[in-house]
Amino acid sequence: MSISKKGLRKVQLVDGIFIASEASDVISSLIRERINFLKLHKLSMCEENVNSDTGYDDSRVNELTKEKKEFKAICKEAKIMGKKIKINGILDIETID
Repeated sequence: MSISKKGLRKVQLVDGIFIASEASDVISSLIRERINFLKLHKLSMCEENVNSDTGYDDSRVNELTKEKKEFKAICKEAKIMGKKIKINGILDIETID
């Protein structure tokens, strides 16, 4: 794949209607992978320099952990109410200078 002149690309990561347990699995997996990436990035930074500023990674892990808990609550409520969950996840990817 080549980079277009604009350098913009959209990737449809998730698109569908799910029962609550499936939606929980999909979103939890995505968030878990992002948290793992941030933790590995932090570890890598600290291996290079123990005084590295890992504030961004730490705050993102905390935010994502909170989001994961909130989404699980939404899924639990949807399951109790017999509702399905629509997920539309698009990644906007852009090359920048």
